[in-house]
Amino acid sequence: MRLYAGLIAFAVAFGYLEAAVVVYLREIYYPGGFQFPLIHIPLGQAKIELAREAATLVMLWGVAYAAGRTAWERFGHFAFLFGVWDIAFYAGLAVAIGWPPSLLTWDILFLIPLIWTGPVLAPVLVSVLLIGAGAGMAARERWGKPLRVGRIHWIAGALSLALLLYSFMANHPVAYAGGTPTSFPWIPHIAALLIGAGAAVHLLRR
Repeated sequence: MRLYAGLIAFAVAFGYLEAAVVVYLREIYYPGGFQFPLIHIPLGQAKIELAREAATLVMLWGVAYAAGRTAWERFGHFAFLFGVWDIAFYAGLAVAIGWPPSLLTWDILFLIPLIWTGPVLAPVLVSVLLIGAGAGMAARERWGKPLRVGRIHWIAGALSLALLLYSFMANHPVAYAGGTPTSFPWIPHIAALLIGAGAAVHLLRR
C-alpha cells in the first residue's frame, strides 16, 4: 500500500503539472479558448514540445523502473502510472480552467509520431484499462506469482495497440491541414479496449 500510495501521489502531482503547462500553452496560442483548427507553432517551439512529451514518457518509465523488481512488474507500474497521470491531467484542467465542458469534447492528445485527436472520453477509457491491468500485473509479480505471457497475449496486445493507434491518429490529415475533426472511429477503439481487457483478464487468471 505504501508503494502504491507513492506511485499515485507522483502520478497525480505529475498530471497536475502537465495540466499547468497546457494552461500556459493555451494562453499563448489559444487566448480565446482552445478550439480547432490546430494552430501550427514555430518549428523551434514544436521541437521543444515534442521533446517535452517524450520526456514525460521517460519520467513515468523511470519511476516505474525504480519501483519494480522484474520486467513485467515495471511494465505494470508504468501502465498504472500512465493511466492515473492521464486522468489527473484532465482533472487538473477541470479544476484550473473548467475544461473540458464534457467528456465528448475534442482534444489534441499527443503529437508523436502524428497528431492524436479524439473526444476526452477515448483516452480516459484507455487510462481506466491501464490502471486496472497495470496494477494487477505488478501485484502478481510482486506477490511471487510470475505472469505466464503466451503467444495469444502478444497477438492480442499487438492488435489492441494497433487499433488504438489507428483510432487516435485517424484524423491526423484533417487536423494537420487545419480542418476540424468531426467523427471518431469508435468501433475500432471499443474493439481495441475489449481485446485488451480480455487479454489482461486471461493473463491475470492464468
